Amino acid sequence: MTRTVIRGGLVITAAEEGRMDVLVEDGKVAALATPDSALAEGWTADRTIDATGMYVIPGGVDAHTHFDLPFGGTASSDTFETGTRAAAWGGTTTVVDFAVQSRGRSLREGLDTWHAKSQGTCAIDYAFHMIVSDVNEHTLKEMDGLVEEGVTSFKLFMAYPGVFYSDDGQILRAMQRASGNGGLIMMHAENGIAIDVLIEQALARGESDPRHHGEVRKALLEAEATHRAIQLARVAGSPLYVVHVSAEEAVAELARARGMDLPVFGETCPQYLFLSTDNLAEPGFEGAKYVCSTPLRPREHQAALWRGLRTDDLQVVSTDHCPFCFSGQKELGRGDFSKIPNGLPGVENRMDLLHQAVVDGHLSRRRWIEIACAAPARMFGLYPRKGTIAPGADADIVIYDPNARQTLSAETHHMNVDYSAYEGKTVTGRVGTVLSRGELVIERREFVGRAGHGRFTPRATCQYLN
Repeated sequence: MTRTVIRGGLVITAAEEGRMDVLVEDGKVAALATPDSALAEGWTADRTIDATGMYVIPGGVDAHTHFDLPFGGTASSDTFETGTRAAAWGGTTTVVDFAVQSRGRSLREGLDTWHAKSQGTCAIDYAFHMIVSDVNEHTLKEMDGLVEEGVTSFKLFMAYPGVFYSDDGQILRAMQRASGNGGLIMMHAENGIAIDVLIEQALARGESDPRHHGEVRKALLEAEATHRAIQLARVAGSPLYVVHVSAEEAVAELARARGMDLPVFGETCPQYLFLSTDNLAEPGFEGAKYVCSTPLRPREHQAALWRGLRTDDLQVVSTDHCPFCFSGQKELGRGDFSKIPNGLPGVENRMDLLHQAVVDGHLSRRRWIEIACAAPARMFGLYPRKGTIAPGADADIVIYDPNARQTLSAETHHMNVDYSAYEGKTVTGRVGTVLSRGELVIERREFVGRAGHGRFTPRATCQYLN
């Protein structure tokens, strides 16, 4: 393993920032020292990286991706190889993907399937959550064993009846189990039973265009499900993490719970911060590119999301990266918005979009690192190995140019999808060099990594509860 020194950059973590040199040995951060100090000047290295004028930040932790996910008769278009490579290009060095239990099968079978998909293919480190789609006595017992081997979070759905949906009794039982084994319940909070009624009624009226996807998945039904999930978690004595929060009313439910000191946490995604129902209403079938669930909301909801991130009522920004190509995949829903595969690409764009939020005054630099690196690492039992730059941490480090300008486009991105959700958007800030466990993955805007470098990373339980 080479010895690397990163010199002259502004080191930014969630806790502090300052001009520091960084010494990397054996894949770990060995030391930090002020430039020109006797300690730093005494360091020798096989590789020296000049970070003058750059930020030196922890590699991003994207705690919500869906690589190679079967959905709606097709599958998300990024494999673990293409998806983790794109993540690295965007300054993310750890992803937590979702292994899926099929109905009638065990959790173990689902987890083994996802291990087989990912093993030997990833450019960066990865971990798994477990989607529980069939709650029964056997799968409840299996949850205990998964926690022990480092799969410590379990996703349940109040949406998608007949596919992933769990009723309130099943959700309560899973929460009760998690309260005993230390696991964290993640919730897709939308009232799927009511939404299916509204879908049926809309299609009967001939309302089949993509914009109707957002109109039937009403913000009030996200808020109602969020409220219900919180109350079920209170009954069970379980912590709760609500994924992809998009609506102002749902943020209010989370804020109320946190005001009561309940162990309730929330995540939002860049698409809800930067896109809106205006995109779903783009002419022709273009709006299909923006179909995801929870759906994009009217632009007025964005202020509540930014406020929630500043006040810590929302703790994490993940991508819910679940790409489907416009050609041949999104087009499956022509004439019926309910058949459009749900999901957007974004794993490559998250760190840059959130830096743009710093430029625009929505976030401080340290809060940027908190919500994109440190908080997801703590939430899912990876900190301080991941999510920070400190002695003993994995040397997952990004050299970031805060002044470079770039225009986001499908022509230049590295995700395996034929469109960009942010096509033509110009942002300030760009990844220059990326190290994963001390090894170069991106070097001066060139990919030098390899499939198989990334390791499966077992996780501890949620560190906000310890």
